[in-house]
Amino acid sequence: MSIKRRTFLKSSASFLPAMALQNVFAQSSPEAPAAPTLHPVPAGEDRSGHLHSLGFSSLAFKVVPSDTSGNLLVIEHRNLLPDTGPALHMHLSQEEWFYVMEGEVRFQVGDRRLQLGPGESVLAPRRIPHTFSATGSPAHMLIAFTPADKMEQYFIDAAAHPSLAATADFMNRYDMQWVGPSPFWKG
Repeated sequence: MSIKRRTFLKSSASFLPAMALQNVFAQSSPEAPAAPTLHPVPAGEDRSGHLHSLGFSSLAFKVVPSDTSGNLLVIEHRNLLPDTGPALHMHLSQEEWFYVMEGEVRFQVGDRRLQLGPGESVLAPRRIPHTFSATGSPAHMLIAFTPADKMEQYFIDAAAHPSLAATADFMNRYDMQWVGPSPFWKG
């Protein structure tokens, strides 16, 4: 008994994708998918066990790029001092999201200035100049970068060389661009 070509093609089209998907699962996990590795980080601590400092705040890495195939870095900024903070800068390849946990923080994102308090957040899109500073008393924030790119290494190297951290040449090494001094710096 012969099968008509059109009938054969229709039948094949319905079961071939399912067979291909089965092959993918068979190749990637011979038995069951591996459970993801969990990395709980206690309050106030760093993923690697030691805090980092930029001089105007202390940083704790909460989620590092190696946990997310390079897609995410989450840091906790503690004790961000008033009238300090990073130079006005922009990231060439990642978005930066800020979430204020305690205190009041002034932001400049592009041409817009705003002040945020606990529970409020703002996104600084890639290639948009931005900076921030606490107002009045020290502040506490979570900051996320996506994709993570070179940001983890920037913070490690900046903590080792704080006087260079806000210079154009140093920032350029990590795919950031120094735009100018922060409008929030005093003196």
